[in-house]
Amino acid sequence: MPDQRPRGLHSHRVPTFKPAYLIHGDDHGRIAERRARLRGIAEGESGSGGVEVFEGDAATPEAVGLALNAMTFAIGRRFLIVDGVERWKDADVEKALVPALGAMAPETTVAFFAREDGRATAPAKLHAAVKKAGGDVVAEKTLKGRELPRWAVGEATKLGLTLDGAGARALVAQVGERQQRLLRELEKLALEHGAEARIGVEEVEAATASSAERQVWGLVDALVARDRVAATRAFLELRAQGESLARLVPLMARRLRDVVAIAARLEVGETPSDIKASLRMSPYAADRRIKEARSTDADALRRALEGLAALEVASRGNSELSEDTEALRAIEAIAA
Repeated sequence: MPDQRPRGLHSHRVPTFKPAYLIHGDDHGRIAERRARLRGIAEGESGSGGVEVFEGDAATPEAVGLALNAMTFAIGRRFLIVDGVERWKDADVEKALVPALGAMAPETTVAFFAREDGRATAPAKLHAAVKKAGGDVVAEKTLKGRELPRWAVGEATKLGLTLDGAGARALVAQVGERQQRLLRELEKLALEHGAEARIGVEEVEAATASSAERQVWGLVDALVARDRVAATRAFLELRAQGESLARLVPLMARRLRDVVAIAARLEVGETPSDIKASLRMSPYAADRRIKEARSTDADALRRALEGLAALEVASRGNSELSEDTEALRAIEAIAA
């Protein structure tokens, strides 16, 4: 199945199709994405009348085999999209589908999709039949967290970018471990910076931080600076935008912990240059954290973290006051 992900900003590849595809694995989001992409390409190529979709109870080896054997007067390439093949049995595939795949009409493409989970897997006979028909078998597997930075570097290369190791780790830390989301962010970086760009931590942080996260950073900046008015204003603006306290408190705590750790290191005599060299963030962000840590004392920052911890407990229904009232009281206490 043609993969239409951009390989650079000036790529205009014309899709080509094989007779058969089997897309399987436990990365269900990626499989759904590839299915939707194929259907869009197929309808663009042959119109909605040239695309047949088999799903639910209608997606059986017998039904697909009969469709492949049926005469059709459609003009252009014919596409069959088949869902749920992880439920199929080897015996049914061999009896009803293998002969049909071996005698497919020209200008026909059939794509099988298996969202695998535990013992629910695409049958081995289907793997073999797709390959024998001259098709492709593609596994979409969920990678482990430690494998994602290397994967991101490889995907960036396909997009014409050079993503360094620190940038890849920052991307995973900022975006999370969903490969589809990571790929979308890489595509955004390719569009923003152009082909052959070199991407590091600073470019990743600038691209992946949402406007809400930037406002959270502004809120934390105000708390660290003990600017009660600015902190209160930032909090109310975030709440007006629909940000939940359950999301805000961990973001605030994470940022404060970074500054607390730097302040503690400064207290024991480490130099700012040594601290900066060890931080896994952009030089700009590191300079800001060090400046924040030097402008206040570690004890005040620790009390701020304790205040956020108490706020988190109160926000879970352990207070008679509303969560907004609890939050405003916590902000006032931290900034005092």
